[in-house]
Amino acid sequence: MSGELFHPVDIGPVHIPGNLFLAPVAGYSDRAFRQVCRTGGADFAYTEMVSAEALVRGSAKTSALMQKAPNETQYAVQLFGGSPASMERAVSLVRERFFPDIIDINAGCPVPKIVKTGAGSALTRDPERLAAVVRAAVKAAGSVPVTVKIRSGWDAAHLSWKEAALAAAEAGAAAVTLHPRTRAQGYDGRADWELLAELRALLAKETDGAVPVFGSGDVFSPEAARDMLAQTGCAGVMFARGALGNPFIFAQTKELLLHGSYADIPASRRIEAGLRELELLCADKGEACACREMRKRFCAYSKGLSGGAELRARIAQVQTAAEYRTLFAPYTEPARS
Repeated sequence: MSGELFHPVDIGPVHIPGNLFLAPVAGYSDRAFRQVCRTGGADFAYTEMVSAEALVRGSAKTSALMQKAPNETQYAVQLFGGSPASMERAVSLVRERFFPDIIDINAGCPVPKIVKTGAGSALTRDPERLAAVVRAAVKAAGSVPVTVKIRSGWDAAHLSWKEAALAAAEAGAAAVTLHPRTRAQGYDGRADWELLAELRALLAKETDGAVPVFGSGDVFSPEAARDMLAQTGCAGVMFARGALGNPFIFAQTKELLLHGSYADIPASRRIEAGLRELELLCADKGEACACREMRKRFCAYSKGLSGGAELRARIAQVQTAAEYRTLFAPYTEPARS
């Protein structure tokens, strides 16, 4: 049974060799982190969400978010926006400049500043507008598949995942990812995986299996990924917070699905991965910016190490890459001759 849970997936004409994906994680899924996760076994990865409006206005910062990592043979760009016209222009720009394999529309972000623009979870709440945005994106995308990520609804009294998913599929979406929490929940409470199973069955029936469903939410371990696949029948798993500080979770999950067990990753390898991410981020953003951004990331990489509270306090003061290397030297393996 477990071996059957790991398998290739097709999203429209795009064939992906495995079904363990890095989700679009705001503030993390830049190409440095995606590169580390691909090395750690991720089959496919999404950029962090990019503003369609900012892209149309020509934001250089926005463009930088969509750079492909050197070891990515395939990748997806995620866009957010509530205007069909802006989404159409943004998708055209992305397709022409960055050549992604897939373009994803964020209809799930619960952050107020995103929602108030009519984007993110506001689109799950408004299936008609979601359909209009998807149709505009599909029109501009040409042969590039457009996918959609949704929430279960606005709040417990207003669950709209079914209507939103059907609207997206009817408008041309090639796949749907469901994070089965409401906008009101944010990232609190429990993700309701039963909704994932229901959505998988619904779209299998309504689209003759042409629109796969991917699951997100509460996947913090290989065992959780296995259970999501087994319990819901979804086509693949999106790792988000579960991959922070542990890019090896993809390889571990694959081992578990194929062989029934997996090897632990020593702390030294986690720290080495973090230092590699720092190196990549310095090359992309400059040392000062990279060192600031890596503070939160190293807090994740160093989780579980002895003296954790003191270590996190020291991480918050680091200014240079050399200081990071010195700080973590006691936790890494001796240099090999």
